[in-house]
Amino acid sequence: MGKAGVIIAAAGSGTRMGFGKNKVLLPLLGMPILIRSIKKFTSQAWVKEIIVVVRREDYSEIDNLIKQWDVRIDQLIIGGKRRQDSVALGLQSLSNDIEWVFIHDAARPLVESRVINDAYTQVQKYQAIGVAVPVKDTIKVINNEQVVENTPNRAKLWAIQTPQAFSYSLIKQAYQQAEINGWEGTDDCSLVENMGFPVKLIAGSYSNIKITTKEDLQLAKVLLKMQTGGSLVMKSGIGYDVHRLVKERQLILGGVKIDHPCGLAGHSDADVVTHALMDSLLGAAGLGDIGRHFPDTEPEYQGISSIELLKQVTAKLSSLNYQVNNVDLVIIAQRPKLAPYVERMRSVLAEVLGIDPGNINIKATTTEGLGFCGREEGIAAFACATILGLS
Repeated sequence: MGKAGVIIAAAGSGTRMGFGKNKVLLPLLGMPILIRSIKKFTSQAWVKEIIVVVRREDYSEIDNLIKQWDVRIDQLIIGGKRRQDSVALGLQSLSNDIEWVFIHDAARPLVESRVINDAYTQVQKYQAIGVAVPVKDTIKVINNEQVVENTPNRAKLWAIQTPQAFSYSLIKQAYQQAEINGWEGTDDCSLVENMGFPVKLIAGSYSNIKITTKEDLQLAKVLLKMQTGGSLVMKSGIGYDVHRLVKERQLILGGVKIDHPCGLAGHSDADVVTHALMDSLLGAAGLGDIGRHFPDTEPEYQGISSIELLKQVTAKLSSLNYQVNNVDLVIIAQRPKLAPYVERMRSVLAEVLGIDPGNINIKATTTEGLGFCGREEGIAAFACATILGLS
């Protein structure tokens, strides 16, 4: 039936993930995303060659990673500026006796063996195969002012995935023509389409997601765990914090600087909102409280931003396969009026937690002059959070 070569495209930067490194190097339930993607093809008897294309700055780390996990590849090469350039270099590196070429994004580690084998069977008949799924949502075409111009028939819309499979001669020709004519395709199939050659779509899987954002990574953990017989659980926790108001301190609530003559006293920046939130998240995960993780006896936490501490709490949850689902916060302060700052707080906290701002609710209330908050001696905050985890 013919031997196939596989090109794993791993030369992206992954900047939208926000982790400061190539996303394919991140762990997915203990195994790097890239390694999971490679292993999807190493078990196929008809795969003769596997070429992984990477950025120059990632080369050494990925080389060590491949050796550490003892996965079989044939070449590790440095890619180009664009994905299209990187794949072209991969094609040039394949042996001349390869008959079929599979091109797969390293950021799709959940592709099923069924899909890969279906593509191998069908490419021998059609020469060009795209893996795709029908679009579920209605799609709108807009102009530069984001005004809708038309609504395509959803029944004819499919979302393309990888792998994409081709006869070696066809995809080489498509890339050569793209270089000559200056075509830049959004995927490999589009280069073949530009030559007028028909591309056959076969059914992919909605679980074959491309990991691009933090939310995608959490979803991938859930999908992978469920594929291996795990289940999804929801846990909740509550948090409370209070700090005294003092002069000559900046008031910071929910990571936002508030215009007020007084701030809150504390070892850190004394952000009661973020402190209560951290306690609720740690409580939901059964990890104690912020005093256990960030004791006020430690000099390293003197004056530290509570948002930085929240990032560490979020990382702890992620390492245990927890994802924040939603948060409800109550701020108790006689003054200042906090309504003008609520949306900014939601935005700041949502970015750190990796969730939509719509999943964060913030309420501010007074005590009608009663108690220490009413006397403007301090500010308090309550938090309730739910997290999703895997068991």
